Amino acid sequence: MNVRKKILVFFMITMGLFIAAGCSNNANSEGTEEGPIEIEFWYGLGGKLGEGVEKTISDFNESQDEIKVVGVAQGEYEETVQKLQAAVAAKKVPAAVLLQNDPMNAFAKKGVLAPMDSFINEDSDFKKEDFVSAFYQQGTIEGKQYAIPLYGTTQVMYYRKDLFEKYGLTTDVFDSWESLAEAAKVIKDQEGVYGWEPMYGPDNLIDMALSNGAQYISEDGKTVMIDSPEWVEAWEFIRTLIHEEKTMAIHHGGQGWEYWYKTIDDVMQGNAAGYTGSSGDQGDLDFDIVSAHPQPGWKDHDPAPHAGAMVASIPALASDKEQEAAYEWITYFSSAEKTAEWSMNTGYIPVRKSAQEVEAYKEFAEKNPQSNVPLTQAQYATPPFVDPTGGKIYDALEKAADKVEIQGISASEALKEAKEEAQRALDNTLN
Repeated sequence: MNVRKKILVFFMITMGLFIAAGCSNNANSEGTEEGPIEIEFWYGLGGKLGEGVEKTISDFNESQDEIKVVGVAQGEYEETVQKLQAAVAAKKVPAAVLLQNDPMNAFAKKGVLAPMDSFINEDSDFKKEDFVSAFYQQGTIEGKQYAIPLYGTTQVMYYRKDLFEKYGLTTDVFDSWESLAEAAKVIKDQEGVYGWEPMYGPDNLIDMALSNGAQYISEDGKTVMIDSPEWVEAWEFIRTLIHEEKTMAIHHGGQGWEYWYKTIDDVMQGNAAGYTGSSGDQGDLDFDIVSAHPQPGWKDHDPAPHAGAMVASIPALASDKEQEAAYEWITYFSSAEKTAEWSMNTGYIPVRKSAQEVEAYKEFAEKNPQSNVPLTQAQYATPPFVDPTGGKIYDALEKAADKVEIQGISASEALKEAKEEAQRALDNTLN
């Protein structure tokens, strides 16, 4: 799902360089002659995605007898970050953790994560060049590899084929956001259901702004740009459609991913004609009912939505044996066969180029053309933004998105306040 969540990393400035090599109070087994070493893998996924993780864990555990991985599910990605913060403070960490780009960068730069270079250099089977370059480079920080991508994600358009056909709508609807708005009005007027549902939060709004030519910060890295006309136009467009024209709607609130699955349910039950969601939603969708399409652009601008990878990292406080076991688990999950299997079951993008040569994957793609949509979009998508403030620019955007999507406050006002907050954070970072 992709989707990026609020990054809570400010606390880490108090952590200092407390990490000592080999210092860990982790209660996981170190392994004995009587059994395998036991390690925990923390991940913030639920539903079919969570089931998929547990299946992969089971497959790994059955494939060998030296390591036992125990999966520990968190409510969502942000909860994983919070739990890892607490675990580091208590010096009782998991051996491996699934992270988004921003918190992984922040944790790595604070010494919370262990570099994997020594394992990679000793692993003759590891093929760096086989990874999708943009995904692999996310884990490269200051010349060291702190993460390995497990699956790629981007947000695409899912629409009901029956409603589009009923009203003579073709995929030309997705030529631009403006044409999608026109189609949404037709569906709302004629069918009485919402024409489209953006996914709650700043991510869809950010994608729209980027596809309107927007930038996060200036080229010199000194000025936050999130209140520029490109940002305001895109965000005000959605605010108007939700709160004034009422041709679009959002779900928000609830526990964990509740809002996400309510959005999916609306479309699958015919209460909305389509929504913008993760490539990873494909495992929850019925493609006899819906189809997929890449995101549109704005007017003369080409589409430029984000695409990135969810990555696995190893906390530095894990013992040497736990780190070694974690590396074995992570490379198993990211193998060509497993990343292909994960993609087939979830819709997420494979992280290895050779996954496309896996016979089962080739057959699947031929029978399920929607699986190619995220791959197509990833070819021209915007790489993940590395927030120089450690997440405070994104934090400001998240607050602004709530104001626009939930409260109906004008995009101009919400983004102006967000820019001021983010600029203060950037100035403090640079000074």
